[in-house]
Amino acid sequence: MAADILNVNMPIYTKTGDKGTTSLYGGKRVSKSDFQIEAYGSIDELSSFTGLVETKVKNKLDKKFLIDLQKDFYKIMASLSGAKIDLDFLEEKIIGFEKTMNSIDKKLPRLTRFIIPGGTEIASWFHILRVVCRRAERKVIKHSQKELQVIKYLNRLSDTFFVIARKYGQKNEVVL
Repeated sequence: MAADILNVNMPIYTKTGDKGTTSLYGGKRVSKSDFQIEAYGSIDELSSFTGLVETKVKNKLDKKFLIDLQKDFYKIMASLSGAKIDLDFLEEKIIGFEKTMNSIDKKLPRLTRFIIPGGTEIASWFHILRVVCRRAERKVIKHSQKELQVIKYLNRLSDTFFVIARKYGQKNEVVL
């Protein structure tokens, strides 16, 4: 990752967005409603919800998993904003998501019906992460279907959130 992405000196307000535009990495100004802004803004929203969920979970491994995701999200946002960020690490993360899902799924009752989101507070929060992640995936696709690494990452991550929600809600799942 470029060092300048991590070490920035940014004022809290600049007034440069007062007319509905914002800057991409490199200085180009675009509308705040531009698909590119929507794409990385949705990742920012996902990161914020992830931070909220991290404060709710007690399991140290799950807390670390969520914080690591937030670090990934910042790299993804930087890339989506135009910075030259190597996202090849996402493929390894996707493999990790699949291993996590397989490990958790082995311990859960077989899924034969639709699950109503809820069951426990933590399970509900993971379901919220799942749908926010799905929305972010749609926004990235709308921006550019060339972002294949990011799209695949978000797709698998939302599946992972679903399985983790099942883990936290397994004794309280409501099915159709």
